[in-house]
Amino acid sequence: MAARWSSENVVVEFRDSQVTAMSLDCRGQHAVLSGRRFLYIVNLDVPTEGHRKISRQSKWDIGTVQWNPHESYAHYFAASSNQRVDLYKWKDGSGEVGTSLQGHTRVISDLDWAVFEPDLLVTSSVDTYIYIWDIKDTRKPTVSLSAVAGASQVKWNKKNTNCLATSHDGDVRIWDKRKPSTAVEYIAAHLSKIHGLDWHPDNEYVLATSSQDNSVKFWDYRQSRKYLNILPCQVPVWKARYTPFSSGLVTVMVPQLRRENSLLLWNIFDLNTPVHTFVGHDDVVLEFQWRKQKEGSKDHQLVTWSRDQTLRMWRVDSQLQRLCANDLLDGVDELLDGISLLPEQEKALQNQDSEHQSNTSHGEEEVFREDFQPNPLTGGKLDQLGLPQTLQQEFSLINVQIRNVNVEMDAVNRSCTVSVHCGNHRVKMMVMFPVQYPNNAAPSFQFVNPTTITSTMKAKLLKILKDTSLQKVKRNQSCLEPCLRQLVSCLESFVNQEDSTSSNPFSLPNSVTPPLPTFARVPNAYGSYQDANIPFPRTSGARFCGAGL
Repeated sequence: MAARWSSENVVVEFRDSQVTAMSLDCRGQHAVLSGRRFLYIVNLDVPTEGHRKISRQSKWDIGTVQWNPHESYAHYFAASSNQRVDLYKWKDGSGEVGTSLQGHTRVISDLDWAVFEPDLLVTSSVDTYIYIWDIKDTRKPTVSLSAVAGASQVKWNKKNTNCLATSHDGDVRIWDKRKPSTAVEYIAAHLSKIHGLDWHPDNEYVLATSSQDNSVKFWDYRQSRKYLNILPCQVPVWKARYTPFSSGLVTVMVPQLRRENSLLLWNIFDLNTPVHTFVGHDDVVLEFQWRKQKEGSKDHQLVTWSRDQTLRMWRVDSQLQRLCANDLLDGVDELLDGISLLPEQEKALQNQDSEHQSNTSHGEEEVFREDFQPNPLTGGKLDQLGLPQTLQQEFSLINVQIRNVNVEMDAVNRSCTVSVHCGNHRVKMMVMFPVQYPNNAAPSFQFVNPTTITSTMKAKLLKILKDTSLQKVKRNQSCLEPCLRQLVSCLESFVNQEDSTSSNPFSLPNSVTPPLPTFARVPNAYGSYQDANIPFPRTSGARFCGAGL
C-alpha cells in the first residue's frame, strides 16, 4: 500500500487486493473494502497508516457490502456472496463473521439496510424474490415480495418507513412492505437495464434511475408515465446518487476508454453541463459514498473506490457545494434545502393527510398521497422538478411534434383549438379548460367545422377523450397531451379499418398508416423515448374453456 497527498484529495493504493465493493460506516471512521480473500478495514482518519484484515474462505467474490447506517448497530455490516449474505461484526479493532442469511436460490444482486429500523435488511436476487430480514431472527425472511422478473437493485425510501423500490431490467416497482402480495406502482423507466436507483433525500415520491440507455431520469412515482427530468449522456450510467447538500447529483459513467474521467457532479436544476469533474482515477469508479461530516465542519468528503485499485477521498468545500444550489431560491436558502418542502407545507400535508384518513371509509389507511399542495413561493401548484404549475406552462411543455396535429393555444381564454389531418379525414376540435383545472375538473371537448368524420365516430372519440381526461384530473394531473395522443391514435385506427374494408379483400391495402411514434420530451436524449401507454406484462389470469366451463 502506498499513499499520495494533494491539496484536493487523499489517494491510497491497494495492490493485488481484488476488491469489488466498498462501504463506509455511519460514524465516518472506517471503510470496508471487500476482496475475494480478505475484507480490508481502513481507518479514514489515518488511511495511510496500515489497515486491518478479516480473512474469508469463499470461491465467490463479494457482490455488495453495506455498513449498518444506525448508531446503535454501527459495528455491523452485511456482505452478499453468491446466494447468501454474511453478517460481520467489527469492534475494538477486530472483526468476525456472525450469522448468514440463506433463502435465495440464485445470486443476490443487491442489499440495503432499512433507514428507520436498524434490525431490517432487504435483499434482491435473480430468483425474482425480494426478502426483508430481521437480523434478530435470521432463520427465514420476515417479508417476501415476489416479482415476475429478477431484481437488480433494491433501495429503501429515505422518508417513508414502509416504502421501497426495486429495478427489473428497465422497469421500476414501488412496494409497500405491509402489502407484499403486489407492487403498488410500476414505472416503465428505461429501454435498457437500470444500473442504479436512488431516492430523493427530502421528497418521498421522487427517485432517480440511471441506465445502460445513456440516461439518468427523475421520477415522481405518483405520475409514473412521464419523467420529471432527464440527464442525457453519451455513455451508459453506472450510478447516480443525490448529494447530502443543496441540489446536487453525482454520477458514474462507463466510458468507452477506461481512462476517461467518469465521476461527475451535477446541479439537478441545470443538467446541461456538470459543475465539477473529479479527475484522478485511471479506471471506472466501482463505488462512491459520502463520509459523515465532522462536527462544525462545512466541508463534505466523497470517498471513492475504483477498478484501478485506489481509494480516494475528495474534499468538497462550500464553494463547490454552492454550485449545486438552485439560483431561483437564493433568497430563501435559509428556508429551503434543495427541493424539499417548507416546514409549513409539510405541516399542511400532514394535517390534510390526517383529515383524509379520518374521512376514509372503514378506517382504510392511505399510504401514498396523490394531491399537490399550494406552493407559497410560486402561487401555483407545487413544482418539484419542472411539473406544469399553470395552464400556460402546460401549453409551453406540450410536445408539438405529434404527427398530423396542429394546436393553437390561448392561455388567456383558457382554450385551445386542435386540428388533425389523417388520411382523407379532417378533425377540428375546441378544448375549453375550467378555472379549477386540473384539480378534479376536466376540460370540455367540442367538434367544430370542418370535421369530416361520422357522428358515430365523433361519439366514440368524445367518450375516449372524456375518460382519458377524467383519469388524469382525478389525480390533479394535466391531461392535454395524453388526450391529443388518444385522439390521433383512435383516428388513425379508424382510418386503417376504413381502408382495409374498402380495399380488395384478396390484396393488401395500398397504404397503411404506420403506428403513432413517441418522442422524447428532451432533444438529443440519445435513444431514450417517452412511451405513454405501454401495458405491463400480464402476471396472472383465467380463461373459460371452449365449452364455457
